[in-house]
Amino acid sequence: MSSLSRELVFLILQFLDEEKFKETVHKLEQESGFFFNMKYFEDEVHSGNWDEVEKYLSGFTKVDDNRYSMKIFFEIRKQKYLEALDKHDRPKAVEILVKDLRVFSTFNEELFKEITQLLTLENFRENEQLSKYGDTKSARSIMLVELKKLIEANPLFRDKLQFPTLRNSRLRTLINQSLNWQHQLCKNPRPNPDIKTLFVDHSCRLPNDARAPSPVNNPLLGSLPKAGGFPPLGAHGPFQPTPSQVPTPLAGWMSSSSSVPHPAVSGGAIALGSPSIQAALKHPRTPPSNSAVDYPSGDSDHVSKRTRPMGISDEVNLGVNMLPMTFPGQAHGHTQAFKAPDDLPKTVARTLSQGSSPMSMDFHPIKQTLLLVGTNVGDIGLWEVGSRERLVQKSFKVWDLSKCSMPLQAALVKEPVVSVNRVIWSPDGSLFGVAYSRHIVQLYSYHGGEDMRQHLEIDAHVGGVNDIAFSTPNKQLCFTTCGDDKTIKVWDAATGVKRHTFEGHEAPVYSICPHYKENIQFIFSTALDGKIKAWLYDNMGSRVDYEAPGRWCTTMAYSADGTRLFSCGTSKDGDSYIVEWNESEGAVKRTYQGFHKRSLGVVQFDTTKNRYLAAGDDFSIKFWDMDNVQLLTAIDADGGLQASPRIRFNKEGSLLAVSANDNMIKVMANTDGLRLLHTVDNLSSESSKPAINNVAVAERAAERPASVISIPGMNGDSRNMVDVKPVITEESNDKSKIWKLTEVGEPSQCRSLRLPENMRVTKISRLIFTNSGNAILALASNAIHLLWKWQRNDRNATGKATASLPPQQWQPASGILMTNDVTETNSEEAVPCFALSKNDSYVMSASGGKISLFNMMTFKTMATFMPPPPAATFLAFHPQDNNIIAIGMDDSTIQIYNVRVDEVKSKLKGHSKRITGLAFSNVLNVLVSSGADAQLCVWNTDGWEKQRSKVLQVPQGRSTGALSDTRVQFHQDQVHFLVVHETQLAIYETTKLECMKQWPVRESSAPITHATFSCDSQLIYASFMDATICVFTSANLRLRCRVSPSAYLPASLSNSNVHPLVIAAHPQESNMFAVGLSDGGVHIFEPLESEGKWGVAPPAENGSSSALASTPSVGASASDQPQR
Repeated sequence: MSSLSRELVFLILQFLDEEKFKETVHKLEQESGFFFNMKYFEDEVHSGNWDEVEKYLSGFTKVDDNRYSMKIFFEIRKQKYLEALDKHDRPKAVEILVKDLRVFSTFNEELFKEITQLLTLENFRENEQLSKYGDTKSARSIMLVELKKLIEANPLFRDKLQFPTLRNSRLRTLINQSLNWQHQLCKNPRPNPDIKTLFVDHSCRLPNDARAPSPVNNPLLGSLPKAGGFPPLGAHGPFQPTPSQVPTPLAGWMSSSSSVPHPAVSGGAIALGSPSIQAALKHPRTPPSNSAVDYPSGDSDHVSKRTRPMGISDEVNLGVNMLPMTFPGQAHGHTQAFKAPDDLPKTVARTLSQGSSPMSMDFHPIKQTLLLVGTNVGDIGLWEVGSRERLVQKSFKVWDLSKCSMPLQAALVKEPVVSVNRVIWSPDGSLFGVAYSRHIVQLYSYHGGEDMRQHLEIDAHVGGVNDIAFSTPNKQLCFTTCGDDKTIKVWDAATGVKRHTFEGHEAPVYSICPHYKENIQFIFSTALDGKIKAWLYDNMGSRVDYEAPGRWCTTMAYSADGTRLFSCGTSKDGDSYIVEWNESEGAVKRTYQGFHKRSLGVVQFDTTKNRYLAAGDDFSIKFWDMDNVQLLTAIDADGGLQASPRIRFNKEGSLLAVSANDNMIKVMANTDGLRLLHTVDNLSSESSKPAINNVAVAERAAERPASVISIPGMNGDSRNMVDVKPVITEESNDKSKIWKLTEVGEPSQCRSLRLPENMRVTKISRLIFTNSGNAILALASNAIHLLWKWQRNDRNATGKATASLPPQQWQPASGILMTNDVTETNSEEAVPCFALSKNDSYVMSASGGKISLFNMMTFKTMATFMPPPPAATFLAFHPQDNNIIAIGMDDSTIQIYNVRVDEVKSKLKGHSKRITGLAFSNVLNVLVSSGADAQLCVWNTDGWEKQRSKVLQVPQGRSTGALSDTRVQFHQDQVHFLVVHETQLAIYETTKLECMKQWPVRESSAPITHATFSCDSQLIYASFMDATICVFTSANLRLRCRVSPSAYLPASLSNSNVHPLVIAAHPQESNMFAVGLSDGGVHIFEPLESEGKWGVAPPAENGSSSALASTPSVGASASDQPQR
């Protein structure tokens, strides 16, 4: 069928839908196979119309077309079978088994036997894999999630999941144009032709031979609608023409720009990719009245995907060889970052007196409690919110008046008072920009603490500079400004050189919103006449021109993940709007309700956590869920707010700064924010003058809220910390009291438990708690994985790991073991490694042979890949994409591997010996690597270039083994990282790769075997070759507690060579850790309930002049050892 014939089918589908021929529409969809209507498919699945579901699918694929199709039909028929069993309709179940499911026995006979055995059970939920099966409705919904992802990943559905973008009644419009043309060709055209049929060409006769009227004023046409608007067409209304001169859509200018590479297919998990920027904003239009129709709106979120041989998804189980299952403690569906409105920051935690009225605020992107403020008299303030300390206060001053233009000098003489319009940090927090109400922008460089230095001053615009924002076109840090002179300008952030000037607005430009999608950089701008435009960095003019609700002061912002676009605006009459935009259409997708009828001032808004919107209105802060137009809640912050207060979230959404009356700023906090402020306040009160530049900044740095931080562990996992519970203690600062190291030398002085063993292994090579916190996974040197689970019961209501109750060593009913490939490997030389997926469903592991992917519920091997040589020595999941893995190799390279497409994307070379550690920072977008060569390297994760490297400084007098491991793990702030070497512990700052603190092991003492941060990064647990375990305060790397071997090893082993090889911290309990021993045992530790913590932090040392002061030997007593 030709392309035009295909397009005609789409026009007919649109027409049938508009005329409500529902059955015919779906019949044509199926028979043509051109458009798969996902909404119709979902409705039929929910209704359980299985025959229609399969019949509809048959128009697009057959069972044996590919593995995706096979899995789709299997899931549908299995659900039908389970529903029959659930109704105790065994004859029906047998019929389904024989007619529908037998076909799959050819591909997996074991699975078919397992399904058949369900007939023998009184309740199929007795099968462990189906124990979580709920009612029919919920089971269909869960299955549908998987079906949708399989369909979207199936290459046979490529380009069939999204209906072409058409204007309403496109077929009618074409017919109307044809009739107009026929009417013009009439020899005797009538002024008001009466057209009664389409079966033959139109003609009319006019006795007086009057000339045919022009198509422009032809009454047949009616009035032309405005460009971009939908014609008011009913089922039998008059034909309307296609509007002319529609502005070029954003999709066009992005795809046609020769300088922009073709965007790559998203590398995310199956069907979780965001819509491509190729479907970017068009000229706006009112949404169609029939909003439920999928056809012309372009609202569908589906995007076509290329074939993916393999992939890891939080919800899709790969292959057809297993029933769907979840690991205990894991729920189906996506986990929301915020569980309820209780997680909104709504407790007034701090009140700051700025001295003049705040006009703009911005939290530091990394140090989450640093707040930058600009005021109505040009003042700049920098606050450490945690300690309530104002670090910097600067009044407005032109740095070099001689370089200013004459209009600016004249303006300053006439009106010396200058207001701050906007303050903003650069993405890495090393710079910040200030836009003033008179011509000027100033950039400062920030070096920590009170160290703020002048960087650039630019006379940027004639009149006020209304907004400033940072961006990185072509990976070059720039800042963009807009102003009263109706222009937008882009400047080099390093030199101040002007790169671009964008002209085209007809009113002062009010705000800018730089963004990028699929490597395409662009800028949205809004002007005071309500116009919104979009620009590429090419000086080719605006590609988009449409109007914002309110048509006056409007700002735009994306959600944190960059997938959803919002704008907030206030009209001259005081009407305020927050809307979400449909980028593929340039249309308003939803308008949020709840504003005061007449806002007193221009409303400002902000977004957080990809979930919530907030705006200052009517003397309060109003919150909306992004998916619900109704007002969620409003908070008055204990009163005293401005009519339209300025607001700003910190990056993690745990703090919210709000401007108040009397020049005050109120800082709201949720539970994580309160914990964060408390922690920073304690650190500030306990900290002493640092010996190394910027250490004070590091110790004052805001820890990111624990509930959402991703902490890559020493063992290669990358986990989302959920409900981390750091123990914040009010420790005495009374220097008159003598501090003493806490010694744990008896079993009665702590809670420890050796986990039960069903099989003997020689030694534990890797150890990790599961992300749910209810299990421990170990990898032994013989390539076997061991899993222990704690059960929920009367003595353990949460089912979490505890040293008070023994867990069970768990295996599936099949009795199989998770065993790594060890063919053609030397077990003595093999380096075991593993990494656990965020949802605990998969573990990727290697023991010198191929890398294996295991299902954690069934222990089945789902895939093996990358046979040696070289062999994998360390594994780490990318924090944003489970399908991207960094693999350290024994040949000193690091391979960036895409599991889904089975392809090595990059090979990083910078080490000289095998890789022993990898850690991602999702704040700095870097990968830190360490090797047996004692070298540290920092790699940019955008292009995988090496940014910097440094060789670890081994303490004087210490010798190391030829292949001594060096491990790395990021602190919770994602800026500092822990380095573990047999000779030392060290804390490094990533951007400069600078050693901030170091704890060296004395030459006569036992080497370190392993170490890790606690879940809240406040403590460091370290194990030693002499079986001692030490607990350090991470802020100053000072020893606070020492656990002797006699506290946990029986007397028969205390004098042997048994010692911990690996140590792991619990993901939520900051005082719980576990060790894996050289004799194959695993011990879990907690302090006594009466103590609640591991010792007391030592007092700070004032005036310390050396970062490498003497430190205690691990094996010596505490009393005779000087402390750092």
